[in-house]
Amino acid sequence: MATFSKLKVLNEIERTGMVPVFYNSNAEIVCNVLKACYNGGVRVFEFTNRGDFAHEVFEKAIKFAEKECPGLILGAGSIVDAPTASLYIQLGANFIVGPLFNPEIAKICNRRLIPYTPGCGSVSEIGFAQEAGCDLCKIFPAGSVGGPSFVKNIKAPMPWTLLMATGAVAPKEENLSAWFEAGVTCVGMGSQLFPKKCIEENDWDSITALCKKTFEIIHKYR
Repeated sequence: MATFSKLKVLNEIERTGMVPVFYNSNAEIVCNVLKACYNGGVRVFEFTNRGDFAHEVFEKAIKFAEKECPGLILGAGSIVDAPTASLYIQLGANFIVGPLFNPEIAKICNRRLIPYTPGCGSVSEIGFAQEAGCDLCKIFPAGSVGGPSFVKNIKAPMPWTLLMATGAVAPKEENLSAWFEAGVTCVGMGSQLFPKKCIEENDWDSITALCKKTFEIIHKYR
């Protein structure tokens, strides 16, 4: 399993500006999506722990990525407790993301020098997460807690804050420009990046093209 340093992971997240977020119970589909995103320039990818035996799918995906997607950093998302974080780290996850902030997960990740990006919906939550060693915090659900305005208002008194917006993010210029002009470090993008029709029709080239288009927009506004 490829192991990337904490600094390497955070640098790649900041450099590329986008982390695709995806889950499917079919390992073959996940691997095809990984490859499509990789071909589109993605270098950091979040597999979400959303279904029964999801960790078994992740195990297959990370072994595939090591062979077919050199340099791709794969992490686990939707992690809400420390035991689950430990399981995914053991399987090779290079970062952990959650919809909430759990100090016990921070302890596990700090011990292994693995980035933990918790979901935060208030300035206080972000502050507590930073105190626990979380370099990058996820604004979640980003569209519900205030959108780009929320990010801008956080960055004013806390300019050192690194934020990833997830939820209400779309691969469109008017959407991405608002987030990056507000000051996000990166965005997490799920269903908008993986149209249901593309998955059903195995149209991986369209996903690759969508990733390339998204990066072009992001680079324009950074």
